Amino acid sequence: MIGGELSTSINLDSRREQPAPGRFALWQLGFRPFYLLASVFAAVSIALWAAQYADWLAAGYLPGPVWHAHEMLYGFTLAVIAGFLFTAVRNWTSSPTPTGAWLMAIAALWVCGRILILTRWSWLSAAANAAFPLAVAIGIGIPLFKARNRRNYFFVALLVLIGAAALYVHLTHILGWQTPPWVGIQVALDLVLLIMTIMAGRVIPMFTMNAIPGVNSRRHEIIERAAVGAVVIVALLDLMQVKAALLVIALALAALIHVARWWLWAPYKTFRAPLVWVLHAAYAWIPIHFALRALSEPQVVGSPIAAHALTVGAVGGLTIGMMTRTAKGHTGRPLRADAADTGCYLLILAAAMVRVFGPLLLPSFYAGCVLLSAAAWSAGFGLYAVRYWSVLTQARVDGKPG
Repeated sequence: MIGGELSTSINLDSRREQPAPGRFALWQLGFRPFYLLASVFAAVSIALWAAQYADWLAAGYLPGPVWHAHEMLYGFTLAVIAGFLFTAVRNWTSSPTPTGAWLMAIAALWVCGRILILTRWSWLSAAANAAFPLAVAIGIGIPLFKARNRRNYFFVALLVLIGAAALYVHLTHILGWQTPPWVGIQVALDLVLLIMTIMAGRVIPMFTMNAIPGVNSRRHEIIERAAVGAVVIVALLDLMQVKAALLVIALALAALIHVARWWLWAPYKTFRAPLVWVLHAAYAWIPIHFALRALSEPQVVGSPIAAHALTVGAVGGLTIGMMTRTAKGHTGRPLRADAADTGCYLLILAAAMVRVFGPLLLPSFYAGCVLLSAAAWSAGFGLYAVRYWSVLTQARVDGKPG
């Protein structure tokens, strides 16, 4: 009887908490503001970078290429990670993550970081950009530790390390350190790659089997561990500034391991499911990145080409794929990609193809490839921002909270 009364009470409370259809709900859950901010910023900042690259616009507080890399990593990518983790950790722990005023404050901190880096207030810029990943770490750490969800504690540690890397980038400029700021960019990028590697292994095979009946998307335990281990080894070598043969061998092995992992997930059976193939297509850029980085060490290809295979191809593809899927799932919509979603996927894939393979095939058209890739990227995330504005700002269509 007591259990029945409690169940009835919970159901009644849930109904009272259900938001009315059409109600403003931007601050109800972390993915909402951060997906919206990330998509708008991705479209605008790359357009600004293209203008800087074409000498139409002067650089800001940091030199142009460093600012571009910093903002794509500590601005865009971290915003998507924050939105994803705030939403996922609530599901993993059944405990609340930042919403309402707390979520607004963290989003405001992110916005301050984007604005301050364009000014001469270097110390404030450094503080804001280093504090944001720490704020996200606290936001997910509290529910993780309360629930004793030890399996995901490492996300807190990775965010703290990313915050330290962000501070390092700023201090090299402020204090005039001899070590290059690119060390902080590379280390943070390796940490982001580690996050993507772990999360992709958890969700891509599952999403594939759920969406396509009969597909055996396998996870081999040894290969799964080797894939994560390979990323950790490369990250450590980057941190120690190891070059030459040892790094090339590690990168080549990482490429082979990640190809094997990806193939076991049956990407060749996903072509009729855009919501799934976009994730497989994006993940394929990770072994491509490792292979190109191995070739860049002896200067067979340029290092920016290898870097953009990861940033435009893998980061861009995985973020646009997860931003569409989780936005649909957490707003009560069917998990089906419409024409706008597919358009976003194709534009980001085109941006990666042009940015990576364009300069290899047409080296004399390098600048044109950069600008064309930037246009496709801005169009893809701009389309997402327009298409998902109402989805992210209005209450769930099924009336549930979140």
